[in-house]
Amino acid sequence: MNSMHSSALSAAGDWLQAHGQALRRLQWVVVLVYAVLLVVPALLPLPDETAHIWSNLTVFAQFVFWGIWWPFVLLSMILVGRAWCGILCPEGALAEWASGKGRNRAIAHWVRWKGWPFTAFAVTTIYGQMISVYQYPKAVLLVLGGSTAAAMAVGYLYGREKRVWCKYLCPVNGVFGLLSKLAPLHFAVDVGAWRRSYGKPIRIQAVNCAPLVALRHMEGASDCHMCGRCSGHRQAIALTARSPNEEVVQRGARLANGWQTVLILFGLLGIAIGAFQWSANPHFVVMKQWIAQWLVEHDILWPLHDDTPWWLLTNYPEQRDVFSWLDGGLVVGYILGVGAAMGAVLALILAGTCRLWGPWKTQRFHHIAQALIPVAGCGVFLGLSALTIQLLKADGVPVHWANGVRLVLLAAANLWSLCLAHGIAKQYSPSPWLRGLGLAVFGISLAWVDYAWILMFWLWS
Repeated sequence: MNSMHSSALSAAGDWLQAHGQALRRLQWVVVLVYAVLLVVPALLPLPDETAHIWSNLTVFAQFVFWGIWWPFVLLSMILVGRAWCGILCPEGALAEWASGKGRNRAIAHWVRWKGWPFTAFAVTTIYGQMISVYQYPKAVLLVLGGSTAAAMAVGYLYGREKRVWCKYLCPVNGVFGLLSKLAPLHFAVDVGAWRRSYGKPIRIQAVNCAPLVALRHMEGASDCHMCGRCSGHRQAIALTARSPNEEVVQRGARLANGWQTVLILFGLLGIAIGAFQWSANPHFVVMKQWIAQWLVEHDILWPLHDDTPWWLLTNYPEQRDVFSWLDGGLVVGYILGVGAAMGAVLALILAGTCRLWGPWKTQRFHHIAQALIPVAGCGVFLGLSALTIQLLKADGVPVHWANGVRLVLLAAANLWSLCLAHGIAKQYSPSPWLRGLGLAVFGISLAWVDYAWILMFWLWS
């Protein structure tokens, strides 16, 4: 890397450190905007069919949250790491503030469970579909507001000015951690410089790392919130550029783990696809009608009741949008079924790739799974941005370009995943023939994922 480029990036990191107070004030501005968009639409009447993005606050908030906010926050993870978390996230800011006022307890053992990133993501995704979180402001307030309240409660109980919720329990923490592995920027630790700092007469200020990163041993960008507070610490930490493939290819052999693999295969490439796909699947309606007819014929009518509260299953009769127990059960069953099927097939394919590149090793399997991060991240972006396209189309904006852009993004993600898999293969298999065969098998996993998106955007639309 060119030294001028390196110096400029290091200076940018130091700027973040020097302007930390201003950045934290900026977070409070975001908190205010977030609170208005979260609370006010839930107090207003639901919009009618004539409402538009720029004429109705509820539709505007829907567009901001699901059309802009979440898709592009995900994209930012790939571009600049978890800068959103450290500089702008309202939930993180509130969690840290509550922690500064709280009980300062030691972090409970249950909080540290490694399975939370997958479990929280899966539960939030499924529950959001049950109450139609993308469509209704009360559902948004319940899911996002509930998450924020939980973040503040956890912050109040544990740590002092820390983001315990963000570190362990946030439903998107695992997703953000995976995508940030691809970021070309990170705060790098020079271990040698750190050691030499002990013998230097330099002024060392303590760093409050809110996301609880062990700075001296920090590797990669998954846990770092890119807030810049540690920039220049012990003259050993600096904002640095790197290859976007470096963390996955070079460090994945040590840093990849089983829960990350579960989140990739069964979460991002399973449950998330099922959640985006069920409402577009014409066979879903046919199956529901067949089951409903069978239930009526056998005088089993309770599953057809639609008197559930809105916070359990979607219930907005004035919008002609009501879920019966059958609807809810089928939605949950579809998402879990797609999640299990996608994840199981992908696991089998990756197991074949792993075996072609040497004797079976579980850690190698987890490493190979990380090559799917680009296509997994792209899929979630495509799924969320589908609502962006729907809202723009409803407002009369031409969207004929949408499928072309989707195809380009999906193709680029596939190529990136293949590139990562090739880099991983070179670490394990000395045989070019076996590397090529393993890559061909790995390509089947990409085709399996692509097929799910082709169904949704091209065959069922």
